[in-house]
Amino acid sequence: MSLNDPQWGKKGGGNGPPDLDELWRNFNQKLNGMFGGRGGGGGASVKPPSMRQIGGGAGVLVALVLVVWLASGFYTVDEKARGVVFTFGKYSELSSPGLRWRVPFPFQSHEIVNLSSVRTVEIGYRNTVKTKVLKESIMLTDDENIIDIQFAVQYTLKDPLDYLFNNKRPDDTVLQAAETAFREVVGASKMDFVLYEGREQVATDAQKLIQDILDRYKTGILISRVTMQNAQPPEQVQAAFDDAVKAKQDLERQKNEGQAYFNDVVPKARGAASRLTEEAQGYRQRVLANAEGEASRFKQVLAEYNKAPQVMRDRMYIETVQQIMSSTSKILLDAKSGGNLLYLPLDKIMQMSAGALAEGSSPSGQSLVEPTANPNSAARSRDALRDRQRESRP
Repeated sequence: MSLNDPQWGKKGGGNGPPDLDELWRNFNQKLNGMFGGRGGGGGASVKPPSMRQIGGGAGVLVALVLVVWLASGFYTVDEKARGVVFTFGKYSELSSPGLRWRVPFPFQSHEIVNLSSVRTVEIGYRNTVKTKVLKESIMLTDDENIIDIQFAVQYTLKDPLDYLFNNKRPDDTVLQAAETAFREVVGASKMDFVLYEGREQVATDAQKLIQDILDRYKTGILISRVTMQNAQPPEQVQAAFDDAVKAKQDLERQKNEGQAYFNDVVPKARGAASRLTEEAQGYRQRVLANAEGEASRFKQVLAEYNKAPQVMRDRMYIETVQQIMSSTSKILLDAKSGGNLLYLPLDKIMQMSAGALAEGSSPSGQSLVEPTANPNSAARSRDALRDRQRESRP
């Protein structure tokens, strides 16, 4: 009772303890009022509640408690989750999404298992890549090199019963399975393959192996993704490894340059060779065609010669002279008259006339003087003509 209560210290008008009889009477009045009785006032005596009144109030209280107890059995299961119901701690049923009810505690209990949430386990580091866990990240490759690998494994749940009953610490189980799988995959691979071109392949193979291990133990866990955060040599040999990487990059660059030069030179050489081959083939076809044409012409000429030998001889002579004269200098002789003009160099005259016409039509418009014949050449021509005439005389 509080010190501010008006009944405190009322007996005897002093500051002593409260009157217990008065407190009891007040309590009975309040209790009687709760159960439908009439409270006396002043100094009237208070009657205790009857058994009927006590029984009615207790029934209402029990009914209220029963309603509350039954209402505690309602629970809601989300769309991406499943509810597992236990009866006295033993699995009873698996409930689907929606509003569900079970027998309240202590007879039945339930647990909600979220199947869609993505859980992440970090191997070789914690929170950031700089916070390394060397006992997890240091691994040995097939070529006996040590590498430092940090990776993360993301997983969801596919079987709530296996997850609840076969797993005590699921994160530790995934961590140990992932570390085992990665050590097996890295131990069967070369160092350069793990660090460079084969990183995605290593992660894919490790994911399959992790899933096989978890399925073998019936953990109810589904691996959704394995991500390699970092892969590098240990810090103690990082400098030497960087030099080796630079040398390898230089080698690749030189190989690429050589390949580019090869791609530039070889097609040109192949094109030139193909062109020469085509030209030779064309020359061959042309020569063969000319030879076949000459042979066909000779056969035709032979047939005509057999018919008229004299005519064909004259014709062949005329054609031969025409062919010879068309490729030599033309000289006009006056053999019957004894004049001084013995020949006319027709070809020279024609060339000089053509040159004069071309120069006369030039933009400068200057007229050119026709050059005179060289007397020395004319004398040599007359001497040659006299020698031929002497030889032709009988």
